[in-house]
Amino acid sequence: MTRAAGAPASAPALARDWFDRPATTLARELLGCRFVHAAPEGTVGGLIVETEAYRGPEDRAAHSARGRTPRNAVMFGPPGFMYVYLVYGLHHCLNVVAGPGEKPEAVLIRAIALDEGMEIARARRGPAAPEDRLASGPGNVGAALGIDRRHNGLDLLDGPVRVEARDFSPRVIRGPRVGVDYAGAWTARPLRFWIADDPHVSRR
Repeated sequence: MTRAAGAPASAPALARDWFDRPATTLARELLGCRFVHAAPEGTVGGLIVETEAYRGPEDRAAHSARGRTPRNAVMFGPPGFMYVYLVYGLHHCLNVVAGPGEKPEAVLIRAIALDEGMEIARARRGPAAPEDRLASGPGNVGAALGIDRRHNGLDLLDGPVRVEARDFSPRVIRGPRVGVDYAGAWTARPLRFWIADDPHVSRR
């Protein structure tokens, strides 16, 4: 179960080597951490409750499978930075660059249980979005947190966008990723992770 929503607790900073792990490991360990964006209009943040791992050039669903390009260059750098890309010309999806080393692996943030800046997130998402779905689904995460391509390449250790350490150990479920039917044998691999019974998860 997730930590009860309420006033955000202070959390210790994460070191670079915490991110320097394969995406499969990092995707699981990010669950229960807080993801925060301290924007000029206010701070929005919450607990990461759903992730997907993308395991580098051998993974046909990973952007790095196509080689290094201006779009995905941050994936080929050190871990602990943010990779942001645009899909369908509409939705900004945010990823945490993983390791090991500069192997181009990353973790997609699929859902966040917001616990800070709810009114700001609501203004960004619009009045129709249910309270528990404001940051449910990767495009909605980007919209609710006010993140776009301008934030691509930001350091997640100490910048305005950051990941904070978790203070509990969630029960984790894993299954196939969503929307990667083109990835051949990689389509069915259980590389999506989510916190059991959390209502903010995008898909069960």
